[in-house]
Amino acid sequence: MTNATRGLNGSKALMSTKTRSIVLIVLCQVASMTLWFSASAAIPRLLSVGQISGQQASLLTGAVQLGFVAGTLVSAFTGLADRLDPRRIFCACAGTGAIFNVCLLASGYGSGWTIVLRFLTGMCMAGVYPVGMKLAAAWSVQRLGLMIGTLVGALTLGSALPSLFTALLPLDWRLTVIASSLCALIAASLINLVTLGPQHGVATRFSPSDALRLLRRRSIRLANLGYLGHMWELYAMWAWIGPFLAWAWLQSGAPAQPRVTGLLAFVVIASGAVGSVFAGLAADRLGRTAITISAMVVSGLCAATIGLAASAGMAVVCAIALVWGVTVIADSGQFSAAIAEMSDPKLIGTMLTIQTSLGFLLTFVAIQLMPVAVSALGWRYAFAMLAIGPALGALAMWRLRFEPDSLRMANGRR
Repeated sequence: MTNATRGLNGSKALMSTKTRSIVLIVLCQVASMTLWFSASAAIPRLLSVGQISGQQASLLTGAVQLGFVAGTLVSAFTGLADRLDPRRIFCACAGTGAIFNVCLLASGYGSGWTIVLRFLTGMCMAGVYPVGMKLAAAWSVQRLGLMIGTLVGALTLGSALPSLFTALLPLDWRLTVIASSLCALIAASLINLVTLGPQHGVATRFSPSDALRLLRRRSIRLANLGYLGHMWELYAMWAWIGPFLAWAWLQSGAPAQPRVTGLLAFVVIASGAVGSVFAGLAADRLGRTAITISAMVVSGLCAATIGLAASAGMAVVCAIALVWGVTVIADSGQFSAAIAEMSDPKLIGTMLTIQTSLGFLLTFVAIQLMPVAVSALGWRYAFAMLAIGPALGALAMWRLRFEPDSLRMANGRR
């Protein structure tokens, strides 16, 4: 066998391993992220019957966000994402999160333990989402935007699935909790079959000063500011689009249809999976800042106008909601790709963890403000406050275009 033949066979074997690993990472991400909204998916129905208040609904989702922030802070401070095998971290966190989630069957929605369990589930998610991105980044050099965009698409689909479970299994919220826990347990098992990519870096030691040095770099700060603007809008939209659609449905004069509005919420959120993949493909060809700015401008306009569209009927509301669903998450993976490209390879896991920690801390504030805005302004204007985030985020990414480090993104494509 010639050296050329051996090289060709080796390349084919590597490609086969890469394809299998990427498929497994995406599937595991979809399955495990169902834990995130497993409790929140029932909120529109519980609100409609007066079983919980708007503030209680916010806490159900906000507790997960705060738990995620706490988990990412622990991970970032210890450097776990760059020191330990990411597959083992993912497995342990997805499995533990499934256990905390299934404990909701005992606590129900009326107990203080529900908030605690959602917080602990959020902590476990800190070992799933950014760790999954690190696993994916290790397999890509030329098409990192598409890779992480696909992974974010998996996160989006996983986050939407509980709404589908609730719509299809409307008799008992416990079925949604059980289904999401089973999905996470399957993910915890399958992730161990993933092979680490050739770009995987392991830090022999973790120095907080190294991470702080990177955070002080202007290009990193601007990329993180863009991400924060995006996150101000994203999870508040995901958490409250269901109740908004239920309100808009009633404004159209039709009788309440929880199953229909649940399916609409699923379609709107899940549509972001398509947006993430196509935005990743486009960003690798056209540039990270070009795609993130475009997505934030469109999503910000949707946030500002969707409430006003209720008077035009559900067809218009659904059209705007779908565009919003696609664009509100389309840019997410590109902020992570930018950080990965501009960071030291041995600190990628930590830098991605810090980025997501800051972003999800901000989402807690936005989610808690939504019922206040609804009470003060009504649904017609409440979502407009979310447009502030993408406006500021687009400005940050525009300024990043003029930084020398921006040439490190997407092979020189800003």
